[in-house]
Amino acid sequence: MYFLTKELFFPPVEEANYDGILAVGGDLSVERLLLAYNNGIFPWFDEDDPILWWAPPERMVVSPMDYKVSKSMRNILNRNIFEVTINKDFDSVINNCQKIVRKGQAGTWISSEIIKAYTELHKLGKVISFEVWQNNELVGGLYGVDLGNVFCGESMFSKVPNASKVAFVKLIEYLKVNNYKLLDCQVHNDHLEKLGAFEITRELFMKNLKPIT
Repeated sequence: MYFLTKELFFPPVEEANYDGILAVGGDLSVERLLLAYNNGIFPWFDEDDPILWWAPPERMVVSPMDYKVSKSMRNILNRNIFEVTINKDFDSVINNCQKIVRKGQAGTWISSEIIKAYTELHKLGKVISFEVWQNNELVGGLYGVDLGNVFCGESMFSKVPNASKVAFVKLIEYLKVNNYKLLDCQVHNDHLEKLGAFEITRELFMKNLKPIT
């Protein structure tokens, strides 16, 4: 495990430990975050802990070109009970992702420091949000880092049934139309698997990125 200094640097992802932790420390500057994501690395840590940088051996992804929308989701979309927008209210999306109560989780990793950092990336056009509205009320959404050919999903929320699923499907449609290679979901969880995500090796994931120096 590498301990970062002020130098803008990350070790090769192959040096991550068994759990996928590559480095500790550093900061959440725009420059460091972009260097991380473009090289297959992402931050994930509790608010009271030092910054942890991850490059897990298995990566949870979705292939937009191969994704099939389920019949039940297609029926929900066809009912037009939700309106979906892009980048209309990023601030509300990330704040709802922070505050939403999640089953089986005691808290959130989205700290005020994370919100500040990703808001800066959003202002630069590097973070995109999808908003789901019902009767002019924000009821769901998601946000993530846009690398141009890979979209790194960060978090989603839902206040009513199916709202986050609608955001997810609309994101996939957007990525498919714009010829993205992958939606990066980072690490496995059962909810993502039910939505159609699957694991690939770190090596294969890295082949889909365009590393920067």
